[in-house]
Amino acid sequence: MTAHPTIVSLNPCTDAILAEVADREQILAISHYSQDPSGTSMGLAKAQTFRATGGSVEEVLALDPDLVVGSSFMDPATRGALSDLGMRVEAVGIAPTVADSEAQVRQLAALAGHPERGEALVARIEAALLQARPTGAPVQAILWQPDGIVPGEGALVSELMRRTGFANQSAARGMGQADYLSLERLLADPPRVLLVAGSERGQHHPVLAHLPHLQRAAFDPTLLYCGGPTIIRAVERLTAIRRKVS
Repeated sequence: MTAHPTIVSLNPCTDAILAEVADREQILAISHYSQDPSGTSMGLAKAQTFRATGGSVEEVLALDPDLVVGSSFMDPATRGALSDLGMRVEAVGIAPTVADSEAQVRQLAALAGHPERGEALVARIEAALLQARPTGAPVQAILWQPDGIVPGEGALVSELMRRTGFANQSAARGMGQADYLSLERLLADPPRVLLVAGSERGQHHPVLAHLPHLQRAAFDPTLLYCGGPTIIRAVERLTAIRRKVS
């Protein structure tokens, strides 16, 4: 593989990182998810300046990249077919912590041949977290995600909540990753802050406006699932909410 390989990315999380650490001409295509307003983990306008692919073997073969970057959930048949055709395939998993995400940034920057850009992005992430370091006691909060679920204690967004001054009340209740939180259960024991990232009817029920000590704030669902530069935007949003509560 060349020092600065051409790349096809099939994962919205790696799309966002590669857009920061690779030369533009290296990126032959990003995943079609990044051009979907509900699935992108980078700015939509920026994503639309890249070519997108659905990720089929035929599409990737036509682009003839030096490197294909996918997720750990990549279809084994697709990965096997690409490998059989002589393409290098790297699978990147979900980063459950900031440290894991920073390791992925460094990995992808090294693969792209620009390790110094990975270090620069990691430095920006660390600076954002340092800037967001809270004072005072943690504020009880629940993050209500699409489909009415909550994040587990081991999710990246849960770490970001802790590091910006929130205590995850759903975890304190014994709820785990992707557990469903009903409106009734929320009303029985409301948090101080409700971060709403879903559009289900119960998540916007009029009764929520009548809870005297509950503060609600919208949280963009596109900030939930990826690390890398998405961490910076998620931390900035959480910090703004935390300061408003304070």
